[in-house]
Amino acid sequence: MLTELDIVLKLLCGALAGIAVGWQRTLRHKSAGIRTFGLVGVGAAAAAAIFSGELYGAPHPDAASRVVQGVLTGIGFLGAGVIIRRENDRMPHGLTTAAAVWVTAALGSAAGLGHWRVALTGTAIALALLAIDHSIERWAQGRPPNDDQFSEGDGSRSKAGTESGDSSGP
Repeated sequence: MLTELDIVLKLLCGALAGIAVGWQRTLRHKSAGIRTFGLVGVGAAAAAAIFSGELYGAPHPDAASRVVQGVLTGIGFLGAGVIIRRENDRMPHGLTTAAAVWVTAALGSAAGLGHWRVALTGTAIALALLAIDHSIERWAQGRPPNDDQFSEGDGSRSKAGTESGDSSGP
């Protein structure tokens, strides 16, 4: 049975994971930031904590799995809302933010289920990945680090590195 302190700690851990990822997105001037990611983290933690069955005694063995599946599927729709494709640009934008929203829901779910190490380690890994800028992707593709180039096909100019998802960095 969960105590009130357990519930508060799970919700705080989910919120903090979301806030940490949201802070990074805010620093990169993305549309989804601290509030959005914090809400996703605390919401996923709440759903996992409440509906896992621990509040009602012995949890059903499949309860946590069903809750996490529902949360992650639903968050996929929220993430899809941040992905856009501009008319004059072949490449979609917002993929990194959408992925970060989904990861935040997974981190919140881990926190809500009491998997502290998963939530904290996952948050650290997510922040490390978001800190990587597009120069590594350009290097892996054999392109110059800061070279502007033309988009293929449409003749419009775009900054190198925008092809990987977000338009202005990690």
